[in-house]
Amino acid sequence: MALANITRLLSTLIAANHILHYHGILDAYGHISVRNPNNAFTFFLSRVMPPALVSSASDIVEYRIDDASPVDRNAPTGFAERFIHSEAMKRYPTVNSVIHSHTPAVILYGITKVPLLPAGQSGTVIGKNAPVFEIADYRLPSDPHLVTIRNARLGAALASLFAGEDLGTNTSTSPANNVVLMRGHGMAVISEDIETAVFRAIYTASVADIQRDAIMLAALGGENGQPGRSGRIWYLSEREKRDIISQGTSFYLRGWELWVREVEVAAAGPIYQNSLSSPL
Repeated sequence: MALANITRLLSTLIAANHILHYHGILDAYGHISVRNPNNAFTFFLSRVMPPALVSSASDIVEYRIDDASPVDRNAPTGFAERFIHSEAMKRYPTVNSVIHSHTPAVILYGITKVPLLPAGQSGTVIGKNAPVFEIADYRLPSDPHLVTIRNARLGAALASLFAGEDLGTNTSTSPANNVVLMRGHGMAVISEDIETAVFRAIYTASVADIQRDAIMLAALGGENGQPGRSGRIWYLSEREKRDIISQGTSFYLRGWELWVREVEVAAAGPIYQNSLSSPL
């Protein structure tokens, strides 16, 4: 089997950092990773830096999936929350890209009892559900009371919620959910490739915005547009979700091509530079 072109892969990873910043999914914080296609036991993730400024192979660090340690002992400082990436890839062989973001639109659903639900076709990007990871349920007495994932134990607990309905106890290695919300902290998104992960992250934020606005509109306008609190929201049925998901993800590439061109046109100074050339 021919080896994958790592330069092209890293170019795609750099572009993904830029796209996620351009669309407000990442700001100065957050990160996206990709599994090494030539070594399934390692993954690539940028060093600690703003996503919009990632520009070259020297900004990318290779990590071991087993313990999230850098392959190169002299590697630059890495993200403390790289365990989100390593533990998701460790548990799910089909997961090759992971995103962690602090997207404001989704934080609302992690700090309330309102579930994030699909109301339109794009809503199926979340998968079966978008469960909320409550880190307090997994802390040990010795753990600091932070909401960040700073060790493999907490990373594994978060990864377990991608498995399905039996939150935290399902041992499946095939994820049913694509998105896990993190109480007071944002979300984690998984996918089989970078392009699909980016699409899911962008549209999860869109789903959250649409649902929030629909809830407010429904509360203000009742039946026949009259004032009141009897307004209804039509979410996708289970059959609709299943049939939409069955269409696959190939059409996501249309968005990816546009988004790459957007950041290439927007590139100025150190922002959105990609020394490895366009991934298209």
